[in-house]
This record gives sequence, C-alpha cells and structure tokens, in this order.
Amino acid sequence: VSVGMFQWSHMLLLTEREVFNLNMRQLLKSFPCCYQSQSTLLSIFSQEYQKQIKRTHAKHHTAEAVETYYQRYLNGVMKNAAAPVLLELANEVDFAPSLMARIVLERFLQEREQAIPSKTLINSMLRDPSQIPDGVLANQVYQCTVNDCCYGPLVDCIKHAIGHEHEVLLREMLLEKNLSFIAEDQLRAKGYDKTPDFILEVPVAVEGHIIHWIESKASFGDESSHQAYLQDQFWSYWNRY
Repeated sequence: VSVGMFQWSHMLLLTEREVFNLNMRQLLKSFPCCYQSQSTLLSIFSQEYQKQIKRTHAKHHTAEAVETYYQRYLNGVMKNAAAPVLLELANEVDFAPSLMARIVLERFLQEREQAIPSKTLINSMLRDPSQIPDGVLANQVYQCTVNDCCYGPLVDCIKHAIGHEHEVLLREMLLEKNLSFIAEDQLRAKGYDKTPDFILEVPVAVEGHIIHWIESKASFGDESSHQAYLQDQFWSYWNRY
C-alpha cells in the first residue's frame, strides 16, 4: 500500500505543480508592471482560496451531501481501489481535499463504531493515516493530505515552520540593529497570555510613528486579514503595551 501511496502522490504533485506554474505565468502576463515573488502570489492565492472554502463550507456538510460523498467514495474504490477517488471527488465539487477526506473519514468511523467520533481522533488519523482501520481509506486520506495546498496537517506544519523562520529572521534583525527587546517566550514565562512576538524595551520612531512592539505574520496582509488580526490580537496589544 505504501508504495502505491507514494507513486500516486508523486504523480499528482507534479500535476499540481504544473497547474500552479501555468497560473503563475498567466498572472505575471496579466500584470507585468506588478511583479511579485512566487511566495507572495501563493500567499494571496491561499487566502482567497480559504475565503471561498469558508463561503461554501456549509453546503458540503449537509446530511445529504455527506451521504452522497460517502457513497461515491465507496462506489469509486469498489471499481478501482488504487485510483485517487477522494482527491478527484474534491476537485470535482471544488472543495479542499483534506476537508473532503475529513468528511468521509468521519462518516466511515461513525458507521463502523455506531457513534460520532471525537475531533481528537479524527485529527490524529489525518496526521497519521496509518491509524485508520482500513487500508484503502488510509491511502485515500494520505493522497488528499499530501496534495492539498491550503488545508490539512502538512500545510499546518509548513505554516508553523514559516512563521517560526520569520520570527528568527526578525530577532536577528533586531540584534543587528542593537535594539533591546523582550521576546514572546520570555513574556509567557512571566505569566502574560496574549503577547506580541517582541516588545521593544526602548521604543523607536519609524516614519513619525513610535513603535513599542512588533508582531510578525508570514502571510499577505490584505484588508480582511488586518481587520481580523486587529480584533483578535492587535487592539489588546495596543491597550496593554
């Protein structure tokens, strides 16, 4: 099973990369005077894609939709268990592959255990499909998670790693400028719950603004993102620090 999993994922990842490169060339051709790096364009795409998924999330979780997806999965793997049934189904209905895998996995476990599975169990199986008590479904879930560019455990790991990398780079820049600061982990150790990445012990002026603290976000800062971060984090930082 593992050999087949890696063969399918390798082939599908190449296809996804080719599609992305094609879209990238089209974007650069359409906006030649506004060239951005591939990572910036990918960040913008990821945010817009997630907005679309949130808008259509409810319709994919109705009882009728869940049952339809589950029966199509069963029929598909009955015909060809090695084919990427769930991945193709997700692409057909324009839904994130990892979220489609979650729907079908939850439905499978509910039928098997005659009870609604916990989110903890579902998340654990998505992170490690070898825990799924069905080899075919484990293979299908694996294919979905490794071919999802915006959702799933692998994407979460990548986002966490990128965020940590940017925090390290920011720390190095502050040290290079000989700025005295208190890092987030130091603040947490003192009992603070909500903290920015760095608090400057001696505030600095940047373009006429006094900077007391810095929060790093490894994503594209569009208007909706700024509004969400203001409500969730920045206003509390502003009031406290």
